[in-house]
Amino acid sequence: MSQVSWRAADELVHRVRQAAAQRGESMNEFITRVLDAATDPDLAGDENARLRERLRRAGLLWEPETPTTRPDPAAVTAAARRAAASGPLAADLIREERGRR
Repeated sequence: MSQVSWRAADELVHRVRQAAAQRGESMNEFITRVLDAATDPDLAGDENARLRERLRRAGLLWEPETPTTRPDPAAVTAAARRAAASGPLAADLIREERGRR
């Protein structure tokens, strides 16, 4: 996990502190949630949706140019097994290596 220093006007820090306290969160939790909502288009939920809409209206919402999707784990496993099965057998490699000695 990374740590980031943040410089901001005292008034903004005060407002962030108040907003976090109203939600029963630490400033770190609040700032992390705000930045997650601003940069992760897959976040869902009522409060996150409201926050994303506010950020969108303020022109602060980051939207990736192309949506990213995770590959299907079963497809990845199947492809890895096919690739592994196409190579030589370990026994053949060992026999070949022993024949070189």
